[in-house]
Amino acid sequence: MTEDRPTENMDLDLIQMVQQARMLHDESARPSDYAAVYWIEAKRESGDYPAPTANAGEWRIRLTIETVDAVWDVVKRATAAGRLGYKSKVSTRPAAGQADPDERLICARTYDAADQKDIERVKRALLDAGFTGLEYVADKSS
Repeated sequence: MTEDRPTENMDLDLIQMVQQARMLHDESARPSDYAAVYWIEAKRESGDYPAPTANAGEWRIRLTIETVDAVWDVVKRATAAGRLGYKSKVSTRPAAGQADPDERLICARTYDAADQKDIERVKRALLDAGFTGLEYVADKSS
């Protein structure tokens, strides 16, 4: 540890480096190929979008392991192009206690569950891409 860098900054720098390295990996990762990490993420690369608040939320798309790679490719590209929220993520393995071990989950994150206009905009983009059975879940329940 150097004297001019507090321990907290070093820890944050390390965390940021690990996240950046993982995101580089996530760009080409296929969900069906990885079970070592629970989620693969895609971040918005185009257009302005507010930073997430403590009241963020997500549109959920439930699908099977057989379709997850193709669907993730569509969601990942839409996220990067700025058509969805600030990021999307896909599960690479079943959650603990999940009834169907072949089910996977894609989440299109929105910055604030109170912004109904943005929630509807993201929903419309998902519907236009052919997704059905969407469920919106806020991080905090009011």
